[in-house]
Amino acid sequence: MTPINIILLSLLVFMAYLRLRPKAPNTLPKAPPPTVFKTFTPPTLLPYNGTNGMPVYFAVRGRVFDVSSGRNFYGPGGPYSNFAGRDASRGLACGSFDESMLTKNLEGPLDTMSDLGPEEMESLRGWEERFEEKYLVVGRLVPVDSPEAKEAGLS
Repeated sequence: MTPINIILLSLLVFMAYLRLRPKAPNTLPKAPPPTVFKTFTPPTLLPYNGTNGMPVYFAVRGRVFDVSSGRNFYGPGGPYSNFAGRDASRGLACGSFDESMLTKNLEGPLDTMSDLGPEEMESLRGWEERFEEKYLVVGRLVPVDSPEAKEAGLS
């Protein structure tokens, strides 16, 4: 046995060990908690703005979308963060991401957008289609004093 033979034999044994050693069992990635379709009012939607570990939701024409996977855009510090936890319909329809597009009185009626023109409503439909393709609908937005809110125990 020469030193080279010992080294080669050791290398061969080590390679065989690497090939034949038991493999660690594959584990499935941790699944997110299940999402339950809920009824929201503007005040109950507000905490879903991505802060304090909360998911990022916003509403478009009464449907609440979970946009958490787009947290870079819609979460804290993102360019559209003012829509997080709010009804984004008017801002999307008008192509404006200003605070002025948000409903001021969260306890009041929802924005009917009746003053918007056909072009703005078409723009809103386009946004809504994109969100439907990309994000999960997790609920609906209703006014605080609506029967649906009372039924869900939100008012």
